[in-house]
Amino acid sequence: MAGAEAQLDAAGVSLWLTNWKSDAGGAWSGRRVMALVGGALAGRLDVYVHPDGQAVQVEQLEVEPAYRRRGLASVLMDALYAAHPTAWINHGGRGPQGTLWWDRYSEPAPQRNVHNRPPAAWARYFDPVAVAGQRARNAYQNRYQGVDGNQEAVYRYGEPMEAEARQYAPLFREPDAQGPDPQLDELHGGMRLFLPPGLHRVVHDASADAVVRAGIVLDHIGYGNLPHDSAWSTTEPEAFEDLAHEEVFHAAERRPLTHVTFRILALAEQEPPLHDVKASWVRFVNSPGIEVQVAGMSWRSPHRPWVTPSAVFDPPLDAAIAPEFQRDASVAYRARYSELGELRPGQRTQRGEAPSPYVGRGAEISAMANRLLEGIAQRAAARPTAASRQPSSAKQQAHQQDLRQQAPRVR
Repeated sequence: MAGAEAQLDAAGVSLWLTNWKSDAGGAWSGRRVMALVGGALAGRLDVYVHPDGQAVQVEQLEVEPAYRRRGLASVLMDALYAAHPTAWINHGGRGPQGTLWWDRYSEPAPQRNVHNRPPAAWARYFDPVAVAGQRARNAYQNRYQGVDGNQEAVYRYGEPMEAEARQYAPLFREPDAQGPDPQLDELHGGMRLFLPPGLHRVVHDASADAVVRAGIVLDHIGYGNLPHDSAWSTTEPEAFEDLAHEEVFHAAERRPLTHVTFRILALAEQEPPLHDVKASWVRFVNSPGIEVQVAGMSWRSPHRPWVTPSAVFDPPLDAAIAPEFQRDASVAYRARYSELGELRPGQRTQRGEAPSPYVGRGAEISAMANRLLEGIAQRAAARPTAASRQPSSAKQQAHQQDLRQQAPRVR
């Protein structure tokens, strides 16, 4: 990366490898390399990563106009190769600007570029027919732009590959998404809040009780107004990362800001709401207002992320994920919450019951019960029977009778 970095002068670029939530990823995890200058976005590289980490699909490479022609795109791509040192990489098809950049780029590991190797080596990860189409498109762009395009490294450059692609196409298998299950897993989602100045000071007052401050936040946003558009992840750090990621794209906003995350318990006692499962997160689709139990909250200022108060609700609080469209709100949601997500007159904040320690442990408890029953059966088999405890011969009976006769009598 030294050659590419040398072209950045004193721009002060920092790189951030982060999660990228995209509805198109399926089982592939979205990842993004972001280039920041003074906290502002200078460029980004969006990719998808196979579940086993051994294949990367490049989706988009973009540099902001003020930072172009300074080697930043090369730095981003070099960082991707460094972050995935053993993975196959598919750069896809390139447009006019990408073609000109690729002609200048010195690829750090061309042997891992699927366009440079036969499909027999990588067909389990990428559709050979689709890759053949991308290669043909890139060859056309090279000719149209009048550039070489590093063609000496490309496998069978300029040759038709339709037959070979069809031969290896059956090896390709799209993996299934194995993301979280809302009925089994706790989920974490977040939202960005612009609190009124006075309320902002109270919420970030470290001397006040965290549970009280969390209740103030919930009262402000509405118990029925948990974010419907949030990507609900399995960990709190992922939820905070999503908010920090979003913050980069709204850097011009100067008002005091608070990042808030919610921990909701598994929705085990209700029908699973319509949701879209991704690699490590879920998104609720067309939410009609989903009843949940909030077990905890955390919040921070994006400018002081090292100060993160947390509150645990034991037992949890009843709340709801807001409807995506108010016209589709369920009858139960309308009866309890207003269009702003606030509790209607006569409705009160309710505490849910503490979760049972046996929830989700059916198999473990059943196995323990079987072990106990087996132990009882083994001990019963080893215990002598009533018949075996009786004298086994007439001689033993007579001997015992003589002993009784010889025993002294108490007068």
